[in-house]
Amino acid sequence: MWRFLDTRFEELLGSVLLAVMVTIAFVNVIVRYWTSFSFAWTEELTINFFVWVVLLGTARSFRDGGHLGMTLLYESFPRPARMVCYWIGIMTCVAFFGALCWTGILEVIDEYELEAISESLGIPVWWYTIATPAFSLLVIVRMLQRSVTDLSTGNY
Repeated sequence: MWRFLDTRFEELLGSVLLAVMVTIAFVNVIVRYWTSFSFAWTEELTINFFVWVVLLGTARSFRDGGHLGMTLLYESFPRPARMVCYWIGIMTCVAFFGALCWTGILEVIDEYELEAISESLGIPVWWYTIATPAFSLLVIVRMLQRSVTDLSTGNY
């Protein structure tokens, strides 16, 4: 389990998904250009994979400490006040992604119980939406992992 937390899982999966998205979108454009035919399923996959890539990118950003932040005011605070702001930010983000995970779980349960099927490919919709709670949980794990590293190095 701990080896998984040290890997670059987000980058690997995100790269594969992005390559799939680009390939199917490119093939669809070429087919539409040369024929009057269009693949309807490409939009379904591209949109859903885009959500996955965004959540994976968010997890990667928190893992590496590369998320967007405004530091002008933060850096003017004394060190104890910075620590308080840091923890308020972490707890706010954990609460947000926790709520996203919870509502994602509820959505997956509803889609599973209602047997919702996607329009283009005819597969269960929960196959797509399971990524929202799963990757939200991954974001929380990466956020907490980064906060432990920041506290141990005093980098807050």
